[in-house]
Amino acid sequence: MQNEGTIKRLMTIEGHLGGVIRMVEEDAYCIDVIRQIQAIQAALKKVSGIILDGHLNSCVITAVQGDDLDERQRVMQEVLDVFNTHV
Repeated sequence: MQNEGTIKRLMTIEGHLGGVIRMVEEDAYCIDVIRQIQAIQAALKKVSGIILDGHLNSCVITAVQGDDLDERQRVMQEVLDVFNTHV
């Protein structure tokens, strides 16, 4: 099940974030902290991609194949908005 894998990934990220917090509390070398933050960002980007893939292959396909033009436009606009806010 995709949801279980996503939750496991997020829990791993949560653990890494705790590590970064400890690093900052212990006044670790700044570059080391930044590298860990970048690794967390990359992991979150991967999770985001997995969730987007699931959305595209379920909600978006359902809306595109459906007869409700307003729903189709709403779902497509949501996807566009996600990309426009991350650029």
